[in-house]
Amino acid sequence: MNASKILQQLMQQAGGGQKGSGVDVQGMLNGLSKQFGGGGGDEPRRERQEKPSGGNSGLDMKSLLGGGAMGLLVGSKRGRKLGGKALKYGAIAGVGVLAWKAWQRSQQGAQENAPQGQGASEGERVEVLEGEFQERRSLELLQAMIMAACADGHIDEQEQALITQQIDALGADQEMHRWVEQQLQAPLDAQALAREADSPQAAREMYLVSVAVIDEQNPMERAWLDQLAHALQLPAHVATELERQAREAN
Repeated sequence: MNASKILQQLMQQAGGGQKGSGVDVQGMLNGLSKQFGGGGGDEPRRERQEKPSGGNSGLDMKSLLGGGAMGLLVGSKRGRKLGGKALKYGAIAGVGVLAWKAWQRSQQGAQENAPQGQGASEGERVEVLEGEFQERRSLELLQAMIMAACADGHIDEQEQALITQQIDALGADQEMHRWVEQQLQAPLDAQALAREADSPQAAREMYLVSVAVIDEQNPMERAWLDQLAHALQLPAHVATELERQAREAN
C-alpha cells in the first residue's frame, strides 16, 4: 500500500487548494459535469433527490474545486462553499506542526518558541517520519479524514466513487484502492479509529484532520468530534486548542 504517497499529495493539494495552485479547475469541472450529466459549473446547487444513476447528485459543484480528492473530502457536503469557514485546508497542509504546536500551547508554562523535537513518549510529527512509520501514520490520518467526511451521513455511492477515483488519480495502488473503498463503506467507530493511534502525537493529528474535514456547526459532525476526542483520550483543553489551530491555519 502507498498511503504515505497519497497523504503527501493530499497535503500538497490542501496547501494550494484555496488558491487553485496546481489544480486543473476547468478540467475537473468538465469531468464532473459529464459524470453527472450536467451542463457546467454555473448551475445552482439543488437539494439531493432520489434519482436513477446519471441524474443530478446533489453536489455543490463549486465546492469540489478545492483541489481534487482534497476538495471532495472536505467540500462535498451540502451547503459548503469554496473558501468558507468549513474549508480548513491549512490544518491538513501542516497537520503535524500544528498538532504539536497545539499541544505545546495547551501545556501550562509552554514556551512559544520551544524546540520542535519530541520525546519518544509523545511521538514524532507525520512530516518527519520515514518508512513503515510514515506509512502507518498516513493510514491513520487518511482513515480519520474519511470517517470525518462520512460523519454527517450524506456521502452517497456516487460521491464515494468520485472520491475513490480522485485518490486513484493520485497514484493509489490496488491495495490502497481497495482500502479506500472499504473505509468509505465502513460504519463510524470512534473507538476502533482511536485504537489505530500509535502515539499521543498521532492522536492529536487524527483529531486535527477530523476537525479540518467536518463542519463544527453540524450537530452530527460535532457529535462525531466529541466521540473521537473521548476515544482518543484527548483532554478538553488540548481538543479546544487543536480546534483553534485548525480555524487559524488558513
